[in-house]
Amino acid sequence: MKRIIVTTTINEPTKAIKKFCGIDDWDCFIVVGDKKTPHELYRELEKKYPHVLYYSPEDQEKDFPELSGSIGWNCIQRRNLGFVKAYNLGAEIVATVDDDNIPYENWGKNLFVGKEIECDYFGTDLAVFDPLSATNNNFVWHRGYPLELVSKRRDVYYMGKIKKKVLVQADLWDGDPDVDAIARLTKKPCVKFQTNAPFCSNKISPFNSQNTFLSREVLPFYGVLPHVGRMDDIWGSYVLQKFFPGCVIYCPATVYQERNGQDLITNLEKEIMGYRNTLQFVNDLDNFENYLPEDTKSFWEIYRGCFDEK
Repeated sequence: MKRIIVTTTINEPTKAIKKFCGIDDWDCFIVVGDKKTPHELYRELEKKYPHVLYYSPEDQEKDFPELSGSIGWNCIQRRNLGFVKAYNLGAEIVATVDDDNIPYENWGKNLFVGKEIECDYFGTDLAVFDPLSATNNNFVWHRGYPLELVSKRRDVYYMGKIKKKVLVQADLWDGDPDVDAIARLTKKPCVKFQTNAPFCSNKISPFNSQNTFLSREVLPFYGVLPHVGRMDDIWGSYVLQKFFPGCVIYCPATVYQERNGQDLITNLEKEIMGYRNTLQFVNDLDNFENYLPEDTKSFWEIYRGCFDEK
């Protein structure tokens, strides 16, 4: 079974990137370059590690010019090109990771994607399940969780064990987590999750693209959506669950996030679209494209077309 890691970066090789380069029991580590990426440094890594593939801007433009143009440059959504590249290379599992999430020694070892497993099952009467509500760090909430539901999000109840066919495995993340800007501004979190077992819920739930494992089957239905600010991977996660309901589990933390420099007010501004629309988006998933800007709709059509079987 071919397994491929995908990331994108504009930074010099970080501690996390170097650690992922050293994980040689995965078939390939694709680093998607951008205009600002120090290309030569990544070409050196490509020479040093046989399983590392630096996917340069020139290669992206050559392979997928229309998709590249629909995304634009100097943005994290370039990783979509890495997803398509991984798919074309025959990946059965794709791990999407960020360049500031340092993998623990157990990263990628306890994989359940493609398997039917027994996991803890949590219920909520709300429209959306916040996965952090079932952890020891439920004072913050997952990025992209509807703000209207935040005050009641911890009203969850344990429903025992359930067997689940896993198509998406979202591992958690210790350290300075990528939660909503409102939570980061007001709570200043630094977390250490004590979750020991996989868990899931009876309702749709958000996951992000920083430490998540995707099956080949769902990859054509998951995009990190451009032109929607910091709802990019989150709205993408909800869209995936429209096509594959009940396929997501959450697992113990396997990375430590040493967060890259961020302007939290800028982050907040980029989350406004989500604050205004996420609950409606989730409640009206059959018509999700109605909530997308025209440029995002165009991207989605092009992106989906890249997975058409020839």
